[in-house]
Amino acid sequence: MKTIEWIGDVDGHLRLLDQTKLPTETTFLECETPEDVYGAIKRLSVRGAPAIGVSAAYGIIVGLRDVIQADRATFDHQFNKVCTYLAESRPTAVNLFWAIDRMQKLAKSESQLDPTAMRKRLLEEARIIDAEDREMCDAIGRFGAELIPQGAGVLTHCNTGALATAGMGTAFSVLYSAHKQGKNIHVYADETRPLLQGARLTAWELLQHGIPGTLICDSMAAWVMKEGKIQAVVTGADRIAANGDSANKIGTYSVAVLAKAHNIPFYIAAPSSTFDLSLATGEEIPIEQRDSAEITHGYGKQTAPLEIDTYNPAFDVTPAKYIAGLITERGVIQPVTTEEIAKVISG
Repeated sequence: MKTIEWIGDVDGHLRLLDQTKLPTETTFLECETPEDVYGAIKRLSVRGAPAIGVSAAYGIIVGLRDVIQADRATFDHQFNKVCTYLAESRPTAVNLFWAIDRMQKLAKSESQLDPTAMRKRLLEEARIIDAEDREMCDAIGRFGAELIPQGAGVLTHCNTGALATAGMGTAFSVLYSAHKQGKNIHVYADETRPLLQGARLTAWELLQHGIPGTLICDSMAAWVMKEGKIQAVVTGADRIAANGDSANKIGTYSVAVLAKAHNIPFYIAAPSSTFDLSLATGEEIPIEQRDSAEITHGYGKQTAPLEIDTYNPAFDVTPAKYIAGLITERGVIQPVTTEEIAKVISG
């Protein structure tokens, strides 16, 4: 089952697995317009930084159907308009901007191509981004599995599997690889309030791949650590600053602090495209604020008074000092410092 799939040739469309329906329904969205792609990203039908980036790259293609007979200037105007529009769908996941920027650089470098040829070249590039993401997932899994002890209990937060990427995932790829190596791991998945990505998605993926796992409420993590059930924590990230401060789904910072208090190594698995070296620290990472209804009306059921104020940041930032290592497709960054990150990511 593919989370992201381009259907057809250059006049085709993007098909996305609607993650808001899981685990009870398997529904696909046929995205024929940029508005379809924007909406899917905004409402979390497609989510996970790498998956958002791949989807945005394909989303640009569906926005260029009406200008193939136009001159190059008109084509470029529409291209830039679509890129700007899709970039506004979510503010934190840097892979979104990375993929769009990559497509923009390609269009600028191929200024001599007519609109028909340029659109074909852009589709080729989107497919390359898609394929590279799958290869990235495999590499992260190989490097990360080396850090997981035999028989370990591993805690993870949110969802970082095939649903969040074009491949096997980031942090989930580490778990999958360790499992395939026969390390006899047991995964503890936080439910991940308020949208329950751990309960709805990670638990579902664990079952799909036959990986032993247990679902816990977010508030149980400290006690499970205290009981000695956890030997490592692995999560993903949506943006990583130059010094290693990492933005990830809300609740990740809490898990990192708890891991530190219990002397458990806390790792983050993310591709090089998730690093934003233009930001010195995590203080500069924009944090998306989401609708209060996600807290007060979870899945349509009112669970709080209508008059109560809410605060609903989608992400928090874990300081680098709590991170034992950053697992990338280029290797593991240890210690997590500005110098080591620059050496691996920019080197």
